[in-house]
Amino acid sequence: MAEKDVIEKVKEHLKDKIVFWEEKSPNRHYFGVKKTDVVSVVKYLFEKMGARFITASGVDTPEGIEILYHFSFDKEGGKVVTVKVLVPKQSCEVESIAPFIAGANFIEREIRELLGVKFLNHPDPRPLLTSEDWPKGVYPLRLDYRDARFPQDLQEKKEK
Repeated sequence: MAEKDVIEKVKEHLKDKIVFWEEKSPNRHYFGVKKTDVVSVVKYLFEKMGARFITASGVDTPEGIEILYHFSFDKEGGKVVTVKVLVPKQSCEVESIAPFIAGANFIEREIRELLGVKFLNHPDPRPLLTSEDWPKGVYPLRLDYRDARFPQDLQEKKEK
């Protein structure tokens, strides 16, 4: 009997934690989890399955801030899986993965500054990109950034 594909192993082990699954191609998979399951899911991929952490990214959506954790199974032909978690803007925090994946340190700091996501228990939450005089609560990659930074544009829109 042939050994199970790494993707099938992930699906089988995490079945109770996966909210949705998308296969973009045979080598590109996305799945969503609740924010309370991020650490256990990422630890499983990284520590148990041997996936390489590529990076994380964040996107401001109308529903909240979506954090995407990208992993590669290099020994499995470079299959890439992305773990997605939606963080509500009114409670914009999620547990950090940097305590056990050192490579996540800088990207979580960047996402915090640019999108306003607080990574709980992050080992080094100092600002990374913004200046000391950067206004608190202003996040340049959020959809509402231009309106917050340039309120005169709002007035011009209303007058048109």
